[in-house]
Amino acid sequence: MEIQERIAQKAYDLFLQYGIRSISMDEIAARLGISKKTIYQFYTDKDALVDSVIDIVIRDNEDECSCCQQDSENPVHEVFVAIDMVQEMLRTMNHTVMYDLQKYHPSSFQKISDHKNKFLYKQIKENVEKGIELQLYRNDINVEIISRYRLATTFMLFSPDLFPLGKHRLDVIMEEISIHFLYGLATPKGVKLIQKYQQQRQNKHI
Repeated sequence: MEIQERIAQKAYDLFLQYGIRSISMDEIAARLGISKKTIYQFYTDKDALVDSVIDIVIRDNEDECSCCQQDSENPVHEVFVAIDMVQEMLRTMNHTVMYDLQKYHPSSFQKISDHKNKFLYKQIKENVEKGIELQLYRNDINVEIISRYRLATTFMLFSPDLFPLGKHRLDVIMEEISIHFLYGLATPKGVKLIQKYQQQRQNKHI
């Protein structure tokens, strides 16, 4: 791995674990065993480094979403695969990351917003449409409204006004919201699949 990639990857790991604001360029340099001057050869300031990290996040998310679609048996299963994928990240994610991004790095936050409103919306909409086609989701729903509702609730867990920091784990909030969403969409055929995949998840933790 080239030094520029190593810097961005280490910054990503530290930002995810400790939050963005609390990690300085000095800390990143120390963790990598390089000088801060070396970092500035590739990144003019912390804003530029954060922007590069967000590029990694978006690229990885797009790859993971593609894998979710390919590896899932049906649209209901795809949501469960996505829950597992996102929970793994949320278990180690600092609660302040999204807040720090929005407050201190607005251009990078805008990148995340654009990714959410375009790519993620498209993924959700395709899942809903496929679920209706397979009669797993009700056919009397407004696909666009429900897709945008799902998108909003997915990011709602980062709102400290709704979910005070430290009161609930992010991965637990995300699972509760996702299961509620599925039951709201599902036909009797879809409900059977939800129950099947929930049982499989429970069995894994026994």
